[in-house]
Amino acid sequence: MAARGHVQDPNDRRLRPIYDYLDNGNNKMAIQQADKLLKKHKDLHCAKVLKAIGLQRTGKQDEAFTLAQEVATLEPTDDNSLQALTILYREMHRPELVTKLYEAAVKKVPLSEEYHSHLFMAYARVGEYKKMQQAGMALYKIVPKNPYYFWSVMSLVMQAISARDEKLAQTMFLPLAERMVEKMVKEEKIEAEAEVQLYFMILERLGKCEEALDVIRGPLGEKLTSELQSRENKCMMLYQRLQRWPECNALAHKLLLKNPDDWQFYPSYFESLFHLIDQSWSPPEEGEHCSEGAVHHTVAEVVRFVEERIKGEDSKESRSLRGPYLARLELMHRLRERGCPEESLLGEPLELMVQFFGKFGDKPCCITDLKIYLHLLCPEQHVQFINRLSEAVPLGEQGEEGFAFPEDTKALQRHLCVCQLSRALGLHHSLDVDGKLQLITELKAHYRHGLKFGKNSLKTELQFSDMYCLMAAHVYIDLWTEAGDENMVWQCLGILQEGLSHSPSNAQFKLLLLLLYCHLGAFEPVVDLYSSLDAKHVQHDTIGFLLTRYAESLGQFAAASQSCNFSLRFFHSNQKDTSEYIIQAYKYGAFEKIPEFIALRNRLNQSLHFAQVPVELNFSPAMSLSAEDDDIPWDNMRDNRDLTVFTSWDPKERYGLTDEHRHQSLEEESLWLRIRSLTLRLLAVLAGLGHAPSQQNSETTNENGIGDKTSVLSSLLSQLNQTLQAAAQMAEKRVQYPFLGPPSTRMGPALSSGSCQCQAAALQLSVHLQELDTVGLDESSELQTQICNSFKSLVVQLQEILNKCKGDLLEMKESKLKTHPSLLENLIFFVETISVVLWMASYCAKILRPLKTSLQKKKKKKKDANTALPLVVCGFQELTGSLQDLLTQALEHIKGQETGMTALKLASLTLEGHTEVSEEASFTKAAMDKVQSSYLRSLQEVGDLLKKRVETIKNLKI
Repeated sequence: MAARGHVQDPNDRRLRPIYDYLDNGNNKMAIQQADKLLKKHKDLHCAKVLKAIGLQRTGKQDEAFTLAQEVATLEPTDDNSLQALTILYREMHRPELVTKLYEAAVKKVPLSEEYHSHLFMAYARVGEYKKMQQAGMALYKIVPKNPYYFWSVMSLVMQAISARDEKLAQTMFLPLAERMVEKMVKEEKIEAEAEVQLYFMILERLGKCEEALDVIRGPLGEKLTSELQSRENKCMMLYQRLQRWPECNALAHKLLLKNPDDWQFYPSYFESLFHLIDQSWSPPEEGEHCSEGAVHHTVAEVVRFVEERIKGEDSKESRSLRGPYLARLELMHRLRERGCPEESLLGEPLELMVQFFGKFGDKPCCITDLKIYLHLLCPEQHVQFINRLSEAVPLGEQGEEGFAFPEDTKALQRHLCVCQLSRALGLHHSLDVDGKLQLITELKAHYRHGLKFGKNSLKTELQFSDMYCLMAAHVYIDLWTEAGDENMVWQCLGILQEGLSHSPSNAQFKLLLLLLYCHLGAFEPVVDLYSSLDAKHVQHDTIGFLLTRYAESLGQFAAASQSCNFSLRFFHSNQKDTSEYIIQAYKYGAFEKIPEFIALRNRLNQSLHFAQVPVELNFSPAMSLSAEDDDIPWDNMRDNRDLTVFTSWDPKERYGLTDEHRHQSLEEESLWLRIRSLTLRLLAVLAGLGHAPSQQNSETTNENGIGDKTSVLSSLLSQLNQTLQAAAQMAEKRVQYPFLGPPSTRMGPALSSGSCQCQAAALQLSVHLQELDTVGLDESSELQTQICNSFKSLVVQLQEILNKCKGDLLEMKESKLKTHPSLLENLIFFVETISVVLWMASYCAKILRPLKTSLQKKKKKKKDANTALPLVVCGFQELTGSLQDLLTQALEHIKGQETGMTALKLASLTLEGHTEVSEEASFTKAAMDKVQSSYLRSLQEVGDLLKKRVETIKNLKI
């Protein structure tokens, strides 16, 4: 757990049992053991800290902190106490206290290399770059080792990177860092590759590309050995930045001669050619073309070079390399983009792609290689192209079903590639319904036939024929989305579940199942599917939205808060983890990685998903309210969602995800987040408002914060109204995203259900209630009438929302199962909206109770016989009665749904096309059962929540 000091120290022996208890998670025994030890040895500080660690881990944070501070104020210098305190402070998320600890230790033991080093790392954890710079130099003075000196240099670079003022970075921090490194260069003290990397990084950030080039090409550059072609890559980057296209071209072609398969240099080679053409560059009459050698400055030369590389591959007896063949297609693409007639020198694209398929069609990468060049074919060639490829696929004899199957995995891979290319060219999409159904039958037959090749594969391995199964699912989705035939989605779920039974670790099956279940409004099966994906680290941000988008809207509140907490844990631990990565980078001299870690941390802190999760979590049944302050980085919001996580072969021009879709989706997500965030912040303000003090104190009202809260309230309300207007305009556009693109937000349905408008009206009412609070009940008959009308209006709006939930979630029509997930979504909107109205009602009760009491006292004094209740009090009682009635209606509706759904006998369903394959039918039935079970779970959770809301109303008596 911690470094245990020196073996000869007798205290070590005494402390060892406590360490062991803590390591084994037995914190109570650790505390007892520490207490025993402290009775005998009161001054054994480490025992006290270890006890504090035990207390911290058993949830007694305050006691732990007090104990720790007792030791910290003594400024210990023994290694055991310092290490234990460091562990404790890190567990408490208080890294700044570690710096104070080692600052004191360094003062007492000024020549300790270890303590100075710990102090430096403590500063690194909290990002104190200036202090890191000083600590690094102090360390170097005690122990003149190069790494310590360069720690200090890197800390200067970090000051430059984090400086808000770019001018300061360029004129002070970076030049100082440069001078520090130059001093070491002149003294010939540069030892390690990391030091050269750092020098390069400084020069690059200063824009001194020529100097950086000299370093890389000089003797210092020889130290760059940890990465292959590190020097060449850096030179290439600098030539591009300096726009030295002759050198860029010569270096690229020199490197491609060495390795014609190294794809990274082909784009540089082609780009430099076009720059040279645009500049009408010609080589000097005498001598070298440039410092890197010969330059290819005409299209003819480059075409010849690529063709020579291909000839070299064709003449080889061993397997050819893909690079040159792809380079030919890439060059053709670039020449066509520029409208160059020399494109014809390379040949006919269809022939070149058929040739490529002939050589590499049995590799899984063939589809991704060719897919990006399909645009080189004209539409009339599409069918011809697929026919030509099909001829090159060796298939066996036709079976009973009329299909011929591949006889080995290489032939299977070729056939699969042809199917994928057909879909990518839009040939699947252009089929009629019967054609698509026939295609599905063929794909399923190929899928099941291909399973025999993977009989002995491990559970973690994918089946060779999985892609057929996935493609069949895509065709089912086409039929469902185009024709609205829900039978197709059930069969799609069935085939995917079957696929998953043979390939339990196929992420694409899981992702598509997850998406389909969410579209059907069934969240229950999604939780297990997502957790079985075993998302790692940054994936919680890039694909987590698939879970959190639907979690709450489908009524599974327990699972929703669990999934939101799961995501939040990742974001919070990222803050801590990044500090550790930075420290490791300093220790091992990986300086160029440090800015990358900082950039990753910023990227995650500004993530749209990170902003959404806490807001949605606060909207869950507990309705825990966020602070009134807005900590969402609206201006720097990053959309880190991976919207290409689904395998898709859809032609981009018709069905693909465009940049416009991405932009619209981010805009929609931000608007919806703003509505949710403002609603929560308004509720938080309401929670903090109460009945104002009596009128004599009205002068001081503003001073004690109520007036301030009022201004915050009106500002937030006007922001909410503006945002709702913008949302309504956005909703009118009715943006349609591709099925595999970003999911739509809940904004459209929330507006059409009337939920947003009703919530805003309830929150708006708080302004009139404050007015009433200021004026009192005697002088406010007009205001009271206005408030009562608002109460009635809210009830009407809530009733309308509830009416939109009526209908069967799951129904049987002509022996076919139909789902209506929008009814479930509307029911959740009703729950959220009535919760907001009840929040407003409890604020109203808070104001009316004291007003009513003071009115009764006045009447008693005056012996006023008029016992009629004020209008607003009657209106409020009517409101609570109506709300109770609405909740009763909702609960009855839920009960009816549960009864009807339980009575549905799914076994009696007829599943078209399933007469002969009973196994497939059983997978489809299992999927239906999952949807039914999920709906029942959602209804139960919503019902339980509404029963709690009934209890809330009972407490609203005034």
